[in-house]
Amino acid sequence: MKAPKVINTYCPKCNAKTPHTVSIYRKGKESSLRRGARHHEWELHGYGGQKFPEQKRKAKTTTKQLLKLKCRQCGYTLDRLGVRLRKLELA
Repeated sequence: MKAPKVINTYCPKCNAKTPHTVSIYRKGKESSLRRGARHHEWELHGYGGQKFPEQKRKAKTTTKQLLKLKCRQCGYTLDRLGVRLRKLELA
């Protein structure tokens, strides 16, 4: 699906409808030194194996794309959950 690069929508900071630039949210690299990652790594050591059941096959073939909308006037960024689709490109 093709999405527009600029959307005219409501900005809560400006309290008005303003043009917003659209970009697709990309997840950053996860840190291996965070507490949850360290805790999970330690639980895998020794006898007992995997703490939670490993997922064998995915149920869904598509993802809900998250859109990041940035106001052109004040620079305020808000997230908007998109529709479920295989591929999203900005046109």
